[in-house]
Amino acid sequence: MKVFTGSSNTALAREIVDYLKIDLGRCVLDRFSDGEIHFYIDENVRGEDVFIIQSGSSDANSHLMELFIMIDAFKRSSAGRITAVIPYFPYARQDWKDRPRVPISARLVSDLIEKAGANRILTMDLHSPQIQGFFSIPVDNLMAAPVLANHIKTLKLEDLTIVSPDAGGVGRARVFAQRLNAKLAIIDKRRPAPNVAKVLHVIGEVADQNVVIFDDIVDTAGTLTLSANALVKEGAKRIFGASTHPVLSGPALDRIDKSKLERVFVTNTIPLTERAAASGKFAVLSVAELFGEAIRRINEGSSVSSLFA
Repeated sequence: MKVFTGSSNTALAREIVDYLKIDLGRCVLDRFSDGEIHFYIDENVRGEDVFIIQSGSSDANSHLMELFIMIDAFKRSSAGRITAVIPYFPYARQDWKDRPRVPISARLVSDLIEKAGANRILTMDLHSPQIQGFFSIPVDNLMAAPVLANHIKTLKLEDLTIVSPDAGGVGRARVFAQRLNAKLAIIDKRRPAPNVAKVLHVIGEVADQNVVIFDDIVDTAGTLTLSANALVKEGAKRIFGASTHPVLSGPALDRIDKSKLERVFVTNTIPLTERAAASGKFAVLSVAELFGEAIRRINEGSSVSSLFA
């Protein structure tokens, strides 16, 4: 087994190999003067079980191209098996035709990863679980819920309610609420345009409750902060956010800093910017152990799903 990393999240990659008690694979990844990606593998990988860690983030297009080039290099170097470890799968929100004449970008990315030569995918909290069906190779979709739930348990919050910020996330929030033995509430939200959310009302009792707004992605934080405002109006006490992927684009940080959110719990599938890390509103929980254990089990041919039993 050998583990290599692209440039998107080297800190997470180092944590993963520390858990596995191995060294990162030796390779060179940089840019030519015109911006094209330059990559080569600096050790023998013939017949090896190779894992490439590369997440989507603020520069998803560049990081995807890095991943394609890296996979191609390992395929041409006769690696035994190539697993693309993608903690945050980019373009996952474009997984169906919500109007005429639009692409299904998630399917396109899936096709490109397969065409490059990946034999297996390891990811976390796909925005739409059905994306697994876009692949004809095995896909392991890990869940960050155990990591987030275990941290929230340490807060010893009484009268706890988990809030889904929209109808689409109810299933995800229900499972999370069961882990915490908490109540469930739902925000009735409409989205008139991409990255624009409008909260209508809260379904469920949140008065005098400590609430955690649970979602898979925090992007512009419009949904998160509007939900927090709605919960304040309904009489909620302490308000927290919990999310797997801290995309945090555009006005997200300003919105969160000005909001009634006491704290937002996120994982390190995407590295926080310096400004986000300094804001004091975020608590970052590591998923390195979860990915490391999944990699070990894939390499050994043992069960990955039993991690969540």
